[in-house]
Amino acid sequence: MSPIDRNVSRPIPPSIIQVLPAEPLLLMGAGPVPVPAEVARAGGLVINHLGDTMNMVVDGVKEMSRYVFQTRDDKIYGISGPSSAAMEMAMGSLLWPGRKVLVLKLGTFSNRFAQMAEGVGAQVDLLEVPDGEPVRAEQVERKLAQGQYDVVTTVQGETSCGVWTRELPQIACLAHQAGALMVVDAVCTLSTMPLKKDDWGIDVVFTGSQKGLSSLPGVALIAFSDAAWEALHRHPGPKPHWCLDPVRAQHFWGEHTYHYTAPVTGLLALYEALRLICEETLEQRFARHRLSSLALQAGVEGMGLKLSIAAEHRLNSVLAIEIPQGTDGARARRYMAERFKVQISESYGRNIVRIGQMGEQCRSPNLFRTLHALGMAFSREGAKLDLSRGMAELEAHLIAHAAGVL
Repeated sequence: MSPIDRNVSRPIPPSIIQVLPAEPLLLMGAGPVPVPAEVARAGGLVINHLGDTMNMVVDGVKEMSRYVFQTRDDKIYGISGPSSAAMEMAMGSLLWPGRKVLVLKLGTFSNRFAQMAEGVGAQVDLLEVPDGEPVRAEQVERKLAQGQYDVVTTVQGETSCGVWTRELPQIACLAHQAGALMVVDAVCTLSTMPLKKDDWGIDVVFTGSQKGLSSLPGVALIAFSDAAWEALHRHPGPKPHWCLDPVRAQHFWGEHTYHYTAPVTGLLALYEALRLICEETLEQRFARHRLSSLALQAGVEGMGLKLSIAAEHRLNSVLAIEIPQGTDGARARRYMAERFKVQISESYGRNIVRIGQMGEQCRSPNLFRTLHALGMAFSREGAKLDLSRGMAELEAHLIAHAAGVL
C-alpha cells in the first residue's frame, strides 16, 4: 500500500526568490514599513524559546517597552500575532456578559473594539463621529454622564482615515473620573508621537511591531496597569481565549516558564528595534517623525493634491490624500509600484490614498522618491499637478526645518 494518497498531487512551486520582485518595493503605506538592517539580521536568527538567552531577551523587551510606552507597568507582554491579537487580549480579558463598554468610533480600527466586545457578550455603546472628525473630550463627557461604563476604548490615531485623537489625555482623565478603565490602540502612533501611559492614566495600551517600531510583522506589545490587572482577575470564566489570556501569558513574560512557543525570530527583531529607539531617544524620534511628515505634507500640497484631514487633527504618521476627481486611485497606486517600485496604501471605502510616516519611512530619500512617484502617477491619470513645485516645497521644508534630523 502506498504511504501517500495518489489523488493528492505533489506541487512544484517556484522558490520565494522567484516569487519576489527583482527589486524590492519601498513600503510607504500604512504598514508594514521598512526595517533597519540590524532588525533584519536579528530576525534571521532562531534560538530556543526557553532558557537563559531568551530570558534576557524577554527582560530586555519589557524594560525597553516601559520606556517606549512611558510606564512603570510590570505586566507587559509580546503576543504572537497582529496588533488585533493584543486588542482581543484586552477585550477578552476586561469584558464579559454584564460588563459595558463605550467605544469611541472614528473609523475602521476603532470600530474593531466594538466587534470584539460584542463577541465576548459585553454591552456595547458607540460614540460615533462624522467621517474625518476626531472624538472630542466634551462629547465623551456628555456620553459618560448618561450611563455607567466599565471600559472606554479609543485609538490614538485612526489608521483608516488619518485622524488624530488630539484630546486623548483629557478623555482618559474623564474615563477615570467616571470609574472606567481606559484602553488605547497606539498601533500607528507609538514611538512616532508622544504617548505617556502613566501620566495620562491609560490602563491598557497596545501596538504592533510592524509600524512605528520598524520591526518585522507578527508580534504585538500590550501593557496593563495595576487597575486593569485587578479587573481582569474578576473574569467569571471560562476565558474566551487560551493563547490570549494575560494570566497565562504572565507565566512566560513574568516567570520565564512555558505558555506557548514564543515567536522567537519576531522577539529578537523587536528587541533590536526597541534598542534602536532607545539609542535614538524618544525626543529625537518624535522630532524626526513630525518634521518628516510636515515636509511631505508641504510637498503634497505644493504639487496641488489635497490632504483629507484638517491640520488641527491630522495624524502625522498616516497621511490621507484625496484622490483627484476623474482619476483612478487604484491604477495610480499600481503604476507607482510597477514603474517606481513605491507602494502606498488604499483606503477603506474612502476616496483617499494613504502614505505612512512611521519608523524608517521617515528618511529624506524615501520622501523624495515617494513624492515623485505619487505626482507622476496622478499626472498620468490626468490630474493637473505641478510636480516640480511639490518637490521644491519638500526640499525647502527639509532645509529650513529638518537639517541634521532626517
